[in-house]
Amino acid sequence: MATGLVRTMQTTVKESTASSFVFRRTPQGWRLGLVWHPRLECLMLAGGHVEDFEHPAEAAVRENLEETGWATRLVPGPGAALPPGAPHVGVPVPWWVVEFPVSPDNHTRAPHVHVDHLFLALAEGDGPVQEPAHEVRWLGEAEVAQDPEVADDLRVFAKELFGHVASLAV
Repeated sequence: MATGLVRTMQTTVKESTASSFVFRRTPQGWRLGLVWHPRLECLMLAGGHVEDFEHPAEAAVRENLEETGWATRLVPGPGAALPPGAPHVGVPVPWWVVEFPVSPDNHTRAPHVHVDHLFLALAEGDGPVQEPAHEVRWLGEAEVAQDPEVADDLRVFAKELFGHVASLAV
């Protein structure tokens, strides 16, 4: 008997990516670290493709370190906790998972789709632990909302997280 679901042939390549809203507390308040993307010429989240040997949370932490130079700790997104006695190891849950079309890049030479796992991360320590791969700018909430170099698609997510980060950073 048919279930009512219709399956269509999917020809678009979809790639798993992970990005992070990397926050740190400063004397001026919470700041969001964004990296300058040289090819797209805008400020974006640290992030990239999930490699075959890692899950999205591991990719997020690796990309944060590579691109910002900061060690980070993920703050799990809203989601159900594992039930008591669960026989498996839990993986940090992203805050959101979104899908968007992208142009050809160094991973796929044709237009494709990124399935991006969006994490909230807190920068640890007093400074970067290695040289960042990109220029990093630390912006406050008003700057993120107004800076013309900030990628438009991350503003709505950043606004939501600025409203929560102080209570989550324990």
